[in-house]
Amino acid sequence: MKYLWKIVLWAFLLLVLLLTLFPIVITILGSFKTNAELTAGATFLPSSWEYGNYAEAWTKAGFATYSFNSFFIAIAVTVGTLIVASMAAYVVNRMTFVGKKFYVGIQAFTMFVSIGAVVLRPQFELMIDLKLNNSLWGVILILISAHASAFFILLSFMSGIPRELDEAARIDGCSQGSIYVKIILPLLTPGLGVAGLFAFRGAWNEYLLPFVFTLSKPELQTLTVGLANLKYGISAAAQTHYMMAGACLSILPMLVVYIFANKSFMQMTAGSLKG
Repeated sequence: MKYLWKIVLWAFLLLVLLLTLFPIVITILGSFKTNAELTAGATFLPSSWEYGNYAEAWTKAGFATYSFNSFFIAIAVTVGTLIVASMAAYVVNRMTFVGKKFYVGIQAFTMFVSIGAVVLRPQFELMIDLKLNNSLWGVILILISAHASAFFILLSFMSGIPRELDEAARIDGCSQGSIYVKIILPLLTPGLGVAGLFAFRGAWNEYLLPFVFTLSKPELQTLTVGLANLKYGISAAAQTHYMMAGACLSILPMLVVYIFANKSFMQMTAGSLKG
């Protein structure tokens, strides 16, 4: 019975793995097919490997511009989120102030209750008042404001940093700002890696905000918006082969970021398992 249970478990895990990898494999193989072959959908492997799809998607489809805009948003949002969330987590974890529980409750509310497109209009009107509706900075500020998940990740990591270090630094004459910069941040590196990974992923995959803010300025479109716009070409024909190639290109930055943040992510996973 014990061995039967293991067989069923491994069969289930393999099934989940296949279901997860199948769309990725189809996308990668489809990126090397011609548009006609993709539309027909009769073959699994490409009849002829069209490596030029990537070059044409990068140049003719404007993926160089889309990628630059996506990188600009993702990096700015990641840095901004880590700064704001780490400072907020530091204040909540190390200090006492009126309304502390209310603030943490509001952060949890914004993370677990999604109101989606309901707030899109007031956000856009706010950016109009700030003169940021025709730039990517409006998108960046809105995405940084949605930092609740990063806040709780860093708050959890910060709870494991001994308060005795703060007291020792304070005796040596360090201010609150110096303690945060010289002691907390270096020890918070694993948490910053994990929070940065999620912040980068969220900003990189964001579609709705960049779409709304770049309606009047196509040159500011991100990779996700550009991919969606490739669904139909000038002649109203679906450019699926470019979309597939672009989707594969869009995966690469996330893989690179995960490789760099993998150590921090594994530390968080190991810590949660031990807890």
